[in-house]
Amino acid sequence: MHRFPITDARLVPIFEIAAAHHLAVFVHCGVISVGVRKKLGLTSPFDMRLSNPLDLHPMATRFSQIRFVVPHFGAGMLREALMLADLCPNVWLDTSSSNHWMMYEGLDLRTVYRRAIDLVGQGRLMFGTDSSYFPRGWNAAVFEQQTTALYELGLEAVQAEQILSGNLEEFHQPRLAAVPPPAATS
Repeated sequence: MHRFPITDARLVPIFEIAAAHHLAVFVHCGVISVGVRKKLGLTSPFDMRLSNPLDLHPMATRFSQIRFVVPHFGAGMLREALMLADLCPNVWLDTSSSNHWMMYEGLDLRTVYRRAIDLVGQGRLMFGTDSSYFPRGWNAAVFEQQTTALYELGLEAVQAEQILSGNLEEFHQPRLAAVPPPAATS
């Protein structure tokens, strides 16, 4: 959207600050459509060559203290988002929005969820970090689609709650830096 790659050296100081403070970084990959632009009849002139989730890999590995969030299961780049999340345990996938991108691959939400759960587990999936835009507000239909897909997959209520709210609540808990073990004394 901003016409530079996620690996641009100008971003390193931002990642260093985020890493030092154990913050999260939200990285929108894949197809991006800004609803208000569409309503105004404006195009979305975003360079898709800069939207591959795999481009995040060097930064996610370099800055392992940062929790990176990739919304909409990679927004049309599911395979790449899953590869990234599989390789980088600090990458989380957000499930929210209409996931309109599924039409590009003939997928349904149950299949997308199943692939994500099978590969990265339900512990790094969360709903709600990028689910709306102004002035639309809360979209109950999106939530209903998500809960229906989880129900149809046969997830137990506690597993669905983990994805729909628990992971996001846990995600916002402060992360402390690892404390090195005390030095051995003789």
